[in-house]
Amino acid sequence: MSPALAIEPETTSDPEAIYENVDGEKVVKTMSTFENVLAGVLFAHLHGHAVEYRLGRATVEVMFEMPGLDRDRRPDVAFVSYSKWPLNRRPPIVNAWPVVPDLAAEVVSPTDRMTDVLEKVEEYFRVGVSVVWLILPQQERLYIYTSPTDVRILSRTDELTGESAVPGFRLPLSELFPPPDEEAQ
Repeated sequence: MSPALAIEPETTSDPEAIYENVDGEKVVKTMSTFENVLAGVLFAHLHGHAVEYRLGRATVEVMFEMPGLDRDRRPDVAFVSYSKWPLNRRPPIVNAWPVVPDLAAEVVSPTDRMTDVLEKVEEYFRVGVSVVWLILPQQERLYIYTSPTDVRILSRTDELTGESAVPGFRLPLSELFPPPDEEAQ
């Protein structure tokens, strides 16, 4: 990553900002339209699958408590199975949902520092997340972590599966990553 893009996380007191709680500070999450659209596409496919097969809830930018850590994290997309939060139990009206998602997905922005992103991956596993997906839109790569050190890398020609976290889920990455601009060719 270019040093010009490595910036310090921005803190905020703006109640409208999308943020995470990190060591008592509200750290702003920033994403461009491109990253937001990719997160939306992933959510749409994950949500559709979860509803069709009554597996759980897919979420976008929901903050989750990180038990044992002084942090609340907001994955770009997450999945919470009905075994962790039953279908007949409404999600609570709270700032951070007190449940550990089965799956957390992060869309990496050009302004994200990889050290911070990888620290977040480790935190997810520390609290019990089963699978973490890191999406690098500019490189058209998706990293599937099943532990902090077990990773598989997919490209636009591959198919993403839900692993053990979202049984039966399949998404050709060509549907996630839009084709390149015709002008750029």
